[in-house]
Amino acid sequence: MLDITDLHVEYESSEGIIEAVDGVSIELERGENLGIVGESGCGKSTLAKAILGTLPPNGYVNSGSVEFNGTDLVELPNKKHNEYKWEQISMIPQSAMNALDPVYTIREQIIEAIEIHRTGEPEPQNIVDEMFELVGLDPDRADQYPHQFSGGMRQRAMIAMSLALEPALILADEPTTALDVIMQDQILKRINSIQQEIDSSMLIITHDVAVVAETCDRVAVMYAGEIVEEGYVGQIFGEAYHPYTIGLQNAFPNVNKPEQDLISISGYPPSLADPPDGCRFASRCPMATEKCRDENPELEQVYEVSADHRTACHHSNRIGKELRPRAQQTETWENELN
Repeated sequence: MLDITDLHVEYESSEGIIEAVDGVSIELERGENLGIVGESGCGKSTLAKAILGTLPPNGYVNSGSVEFNGTDLVELPNKKHNEYKWEQISMIPQSAMNALDPVYTIREQIIEAIEIHRTGEPEPQNIVDEMFELVGLDPDRADQYPHQFSGGMRQRAMIAMSLALEPALILADEPTTALDVIMQDQILKRINSIQQEIDSSMLIITHDVAVVAETCDRVAVMYAGEIVEEGYVGQIFGEAYHPYTIGLQNAFPNVNKPEQDLISISGYPPSLADPPDGCRFASRCPMATEKCRDENPELEQVYEVSADHRTACHHSNRIGKELRPRAQQTETWENELN
């Protein structure tokens, strides 16, 4: 359904050109869910905006392709690209308040999206009511304005809008960030149920590894604009082969070891206005060598796991014996090791 090839997305800024997405290639099959995880600023949201064609004025796709069902969305003029939005590709944005127009009721905004793409739809009101019930909102509240909703309610309203036209692809940017864990679980299960009914796919952008583990088939780990590891969820969480992925997993609490302190990766990602020549994680990696600092590794298959598992690390063959045994020790991730 979705085939992204060597995508480069840049922003013009006061610091110069920032390459927020640098050579990303991913595929998504119909009915499949792919999770994109990584720190803030690694390019996850920019990737979604490039797919949907909603980059800000200072952002643009410099090269690469985004093929959706065989059509390269990058090559389409804005008017033609708009035909895909909501009808075939919808987005659940991270900031629901900014996505909703404050001077129109929620119902008016959802109906507008329906009528633009389905001229003459006989029952748009019923669709709105059905979607509100789906996300746990009283349909009568649809006639209110965004400021009359709490943050969690606005987030659920955006989820309702994104599902109204049963799109083939849903881009979910932190879809449950403003919801409590009970509502989060209910929404995710219902979205998955609808996906199965209409055979849609979803690309989930999140910091929450638990959301990915529960809802996704595969996961791609992004760091500093690049994908550094990709594979099936069980492979990534069970046997990661990139130091950054292992560091991310250690940064989440272990329910089986409540007394264990969280382990953070020291340091910061590099500036994307002037990225290093070598591996972008080298300055924070406990296994970095001179080769890492000089040569940026390619994303290659890890045959020890499967042909579907890829990682970008010069020392992936040493991860199992040298990093995993000491990954849960705080001193492993301290800067002086580099």
